[in-house]
Amino acid sequence: RKDRDDAWTRNVEASSYSYWAVFLICVMFAGLFQWIGVCLIPLLNGGDEYATDWGTIAIVRPEIISAPVAIVFTGLAYLYMCLCFYLFFAGLILLYTVVDDLRRIGEASKDRPEVDYESELNEAGLRVMRWIFRCTVLGILIATVMKLQSSYLASNGMNIVAWLVGDLSSAWYEHDDASNGFSYRLPTQFSSLVIVISTCFVFLYGAIRLGVGSRLHVPLWKMSAVVALLVAGYLLIGAFAGFSILLGAGVLFAIYGLFDPWFGRWQASESQSVA
Repeated sequence: RKDRDDAWTRNVEASSYSYWAVFLICVMFAGLFQWIGVCLIPLLNGGDEYATDWGTIAIVRPEIISAPVAIVFTGLAYLYMCLCFYLFFAGLILLYTVVDDLRRIGEASKDRPEVDYESELNEAGLRVMRWIFRCTVLGILIATVMKLQSSYLASNGMNIVAWLVGDLSSAWYEHDDASNGFSYRLPTQFSSLVIVISTCFVFLYGAIRLGVGSRLHVPLWKMSAVVALLVAGYLLIGAFAGFSILLGAGVLFAIYGLFDPWFGRWQASESQSVA
């Protein structure tokens, strides 16, 4: 037991540089640099090529909020955002460390054939993959919301609900209002893409390390299909008329998967076989 605790401690300490690197990247790039480029400079200059949003509304509606107040408010908001980014990526690093540690334990158990750890390792792998899948789904949903907001701001929709409803109706009628918009650069789309890539990397790493040669290969394709559907819905936001249908289907499966990652049947059959 003590040896395993020491090994886990060493694995966590070995990742300390990753935590610091992620912290600096989140604070400097996701926080400071993005705030300067997206909010500070436009508020000081009175406009820029970015779409007007809650952070730069002082440019077009100064009677609602003044530019100095908006600078302070957006600075605090971006500080909060970069800290949330750090906590999110730190959680992904921790999940990666858990998968790597579980893999090391599995390899070490092969050197001790007199002790059968396979059932315990499989059970641990099941629990870890359930939470990795949930974190992956939540990460992609967060990125989807970010990209939806950016795409809506670059569109001519009255509000985001009307924009999505208009896109949904365009799948059956011959109009393409949802794809019409303005030519704006959307910096949050790059941030959301980083979230999607990071979460999918951790999911794939866990699936490869824990899913091959264990009971996980049975339900793993279901989780992978949901993740692929979510990623496709994210990437195709605003790409064609009717993208909201694909996006809505992915979100429904994802929400169900948060409560039942095995999607019912496999989990029920496993319970019956154990009984």
